[in-house]
Amino acid sequence: MAGDRRAIVVHDRNPGKVRALRREFGVEGALDLKSALLRAEALRAEILIVAVRPGSVAELLEEIAACGVRTPRLCVSLAAGIPLKKLRAGLGRGVTRTRVRWARAMPSPVCRIGRGLTALAYERGVSGADRGLVREFFELVGPVLEIPEKQFDAFCTAFSPSHGYHALATLAAAGEAAGLNRKTALAAAAHAFAEAILYWRESEQTLADLLGEAATPGGIAAATLDAMKRYGYEKAVAAGLRAGIRRARLNAGL
Repeated sequence: MAGDRRAIVVHDRNPGKVRALRREFGVEGALDLKSALLRAEALRAEILIVAVRPGSVAELLEEIAACGVRTPRLCVSLAAGIPLKKLRAGLGRGVTRTRVRWARAMPSPVCRIGRGLTALAYERGVSGADRGLVREFFELVGPVLEIPEKQFDAFCTAFSPSHGYHALATLAAAGEAAGLNRKTALAAAAHAFAEAILYWRESEQTLADLLGEAATPGGIAAATLDAMKRYGYEKAVAAGLRAGIRRARLNAGL
């Protein structure tokens, strides 16, 4: 988050992670949860961010409540699949009985280079000013989309960079099998995805127009895409998204 001057206090059960974050980003590190919450209270922190695996959320919220320290009024969860109603039940009020408001955020790992995409969803009652605080924070690492929570699982499944990495690896492997060396196959496959999508973004042309231009009837690209469709490419992608959404709901206990 280059250029951002706000104080950030980080706690993790792994001391090595805390030290690494302190070295790399200049954040304040706390080796225990209560110390982190007390320091955040002293700094009058505006946002508490919960960034743990879905299965650890309930336990962490219980630990936060047990610390007996005032929590920021605005909490943001990065845990995939855990709905706002469960977050609200786990930490509905701080120790001062102040109503805690929740938001969900799903930032992409590509945020590491400032080009990630983050989805945000809010529970009712989150003010415009608080929404602005959350949006401003995540805009430091890339564009932000605000979406209804009912769309969150589908978005998280569809936007994962894993799609790009898997497709790149698959196409490169197919290129090698067709006779290219590894370096050339990766270069060709990377161009097929990265530069093509960059051109789509910058040209502002529709996908239909670009597909018509790149895959002319009777040509090599058209034959390639037709064969992929016949072998179930589109059905496989749709099935994958459905499986991801099911997993998100299982993680949430729904």
